[in-house]
Amino acid sequence: MAQTKAERSATAKKAAATRKRNEAKAQTAARNRGKKAAATRQGKAAKRSADQAKQATAEAKDTTGSAVDNLVTAAKSAGDAAFKAGKSVATRVRGS
Repeated sequence: MAQTKAERSATAKKAAATRKRNEAKAQTAARNRGKKAAATRQGKAAKRSADQAKQATAEAKDTTGSAVDNLVTAAKSAGDAAFKAGKSVATRVRGS
């Protein structure tokens, strides 16, 4: 059975819409590629900084001679950890 011109036109419009959706999906995927990995890497760096802050705090409690230095190191590490954690969250949100 032969197709009418209207049927061919409707089919062509559907195909064009599908191509447009697929192109938009591919562009979005390309923009987000690598952001999840970056957020994970940044999150792990934040955890390392937090662990370093905990260790410096524990050392400050154990020793009396360099307690001030250890507390300063702990404060810097804690601030660094907070900064890196915020950066990780921002990256992950931007990637979704």
